[in-house]
Amino acid sequence: MHGFLAGSLKVERVTVPIRGLPSALAGLRLVQLSDFHFDGLRLSKSLLGEALATAQAEQPDLIVLTGDYVTDDPSPIGALCAYLGELRATYGVWAVLGNHDIEWPESRQVVTQAMTQVGIRVLWNQVAYPVGQGLAVVGLADFWSKEFRPAPVLQSLPPELPRLVLAHNPDSAEVLQRWRVDLQLSGHTHGGQVVIPGWGPLPARTRTWFQRIPRWLRRWIPSPLFNQNCDRVILHWEWSEGLHRVGQNQLYVNRGLGTYLPGRLFCPPEVTVITLTQEAAVKPEESAAVGVLV
Repeated sequence: MHGFLAGSLKVERVTVPIRGLPSALAGLRLVQLSDFHFDGLRLSKSLLGEALATAQAEQPDLIVLTGDYVTDDPSPIGALCAYLGELRATYGVWAVLGNHDIEWPESRQVVTQAMTQVGIRVLWNQVAYPVGQGLAVVGLADFWSKEFRPAPVLQSLPPELPRLVLAHNPDSAEVLQRWRVDLQLSGHTHGGQVVIPGWGPLPARTRTWFQRIPRWLRRWIPSPLFNQNCDRVILHWEWSEGLHRVGQNQLYVNRGLGTYLPGRLFCPPEVTVITLTQEAAVKPEESAAVGVLV
């Protein structure tokens, strides 16, 4: 499929202010990779190699992987981990699983074990402190799993503690508004794969279109972008890629590396480089001017 269907890799750079971030962590550099779908069809070894080399060239402090390493059969995870195991960051490589990584009954165990064996820490409703006690990294179970239980995890953290939350599906951001989430990192959407400039991701529109197609033609349409379920990938297509404010929280959605048919249009595969900065303190006189209690 690549590079004709996937297109050229793009590096997205974003700076995100974090409230209460310790000064020692200002400038912390993260690299995010997502949605590999390493199954022999949806991600070429050349694009994978380019993405990993690009990630490594950034000399990241932390690398985060946000799910969907395989598609259905988990067996390719061993071959993928032969590549992922070469990733290096000052504070390690951390990961969560996506819905495709738990597709088969044995998938979660197989994927987790393979990644753990190459030094990648997989979080499943867990909290870690790879850069120290001043910043928590939370990894949640996949939103569609029966084990998505953010409450006990997030409620265990002191309210003043800055935290990153790794959660594969960006729809979870709606639920997570109940808690402090300084930055949620997600994937899952592939950015919509086909994006019409000025109009947005095509999958958000295709359910209506599909219903207008004669029934005898529908079964011949091969792509998940053009079937009756494509709009169920996520509810919030407005969060299909990039940085968003969700209530008081921040969400970044990576477009991923893997590609389904019919390919990508105006939606290139992505490596994300995120720099964390300290959020500027609001002066008392400025707070009073806008009616904020301090």
